Order: sequence, then C-alpha cells, then structure tokens
Amino acid sequence: MLAASNISKRYGAVQALDGVSLDLPPGEVVALVGDNGAGKSTLVKVLSGVVIADDGLIEQDGLPVRIAGPHDAQRLGVSTVHQDLALCENLDVVGNLFLGAERRRWTVLNHIRMERSARDLLSSLDVRIRDIRVPVAMLSGGQRQSVAIARALIGEPRVVILDEPTAALGVEQTAQVLDLIRRLRDRGLAVLVISHNLVDVRAVSDRIVVLRLGRNAGDFRTAESTPEAVVAAITGGAV
Repeated sequence: MLAASNISKRYGAVQALDGVSLDLPPGEVVALVGDNGAGKSTLVKVLSGVVIADDGLIEQDGLPVRIAGPHDAQRLGVSTVHQDLALCENLDVVGNLFLGAERRRWTVLNHIRMERSARDLLSSLDVRIRDIRVPVAMLSGGQRQSVAIARALIGEPRVVILDEPTAALGVEQTAQVLDLIRRLRDRGLAVLVISHNLVDVRAVSDRIVVLRLGRNAGDFRTAESTPEAVVAAITGGAV
C-alpha cells in the first residue's frame, strides 16, 4: 500500500532519520516503537507531509510518489490522527467529523446528510455515542479518540496513522480504541500505530518495527516475537 525506503532527515547538526525504511501493507497493523528521540515522530511527519525528507523514496502500490505537504498525503489516501487529536471542543461530534469537509447543497450546509453519514460511519465502526449532537468536550477520552479516528476515515483513506492512540486512557477506554484499530484493519486499511505501550502494541499489531537513534533496529512479526527481543532492539541491549 505504502512503502518508504532509505528516508533521511537532518535538522542542523541532528540526524533525525538515517536511511529508515518502512512497509505498510493493506489489512495489517504495523506498530512503530522506539525510545524518545528514535525518529518516530519525524518519520510520521514525513509520511503525513508535515516535513519533507532530505533523501529517500516513497512508493504507493509500487510507484514512486512525492509527499511535499499535507494535501499531497491526503490526495494519496494517507490520513493521520495526531496525539493531541485536534478536535474542536465547542463543536459537536458531527461538526468535528466534517470540519473542513462539510457537505453542502448549493451554498447551504446539508446538516441532515452530514448527521446521517456520521451515524452510519460510527455504527460501522461500532462506536457508541448516545448523542452525537453534544460538544466533544463532554465525551470521555475513549469516545474523543474514537471520534478523531472516525474523522480520519471521512476522505476514505487507504493508510491511517495513529500517534499514541491509547495515551492517558483507562483500561476500558483503551480496550475500545484497540477494538476500533482492529476494525480499521478488517476494512483492508494499512494502519500504522506509534506507541510506547508494548502491552497495547502486542495486543493489536501484526508487525512491530523498531527505530533506534534514527535507524531501523528491528522488524518483528508480533506473534513470533518476545517482549524481551523487542525491548533489546529498542535499547540496543542483548536479549
């Protein structure tokens, strides 16, 4: 679906990425892990068009593509849910889902069509929100994360990137978000999850890709790996 090869990015004297490669096949959850400063955020910014790599190749379906900005990423079907979620607290669920992608009939917003589409989308993801017309400020952390993920699907993306989707969530809310990530995989999407929580990573991912000091340090099939091997790759230690 999407592949990055030999991606490098330097900020002054800091080499944030040094020849990093990453494959994102359809219908697979890939977890990107590593210590602080490993290059995870920079790689996500490259794939989402926030920054431009100094060197390397990005391919979609085997053909080279250029991501020079967020619009390029969106055009290629790459949608990113950042850690801060970027939700508007004063808008309701429908308003947040269609913010920037409003449905119109001539020059008038088609509220009925947007509400119907919102209900259909949330239902297909098994997201339970009693009243989608309440401001998102009144929702729980898990519900807010679910709304942010659902919004990423409005443009029918092929790749969804989730930055720390379970951070600061309770046990029950975390389980809901992990179930939602599995449903994204079941829809045939390529899903990239960035997380520090190895328990959540092992619960939801098919593969684990490790970055260390801006370089690839490991690529594991989750079911065939051990926590010790992944931690050793992250820290540079021995198993």
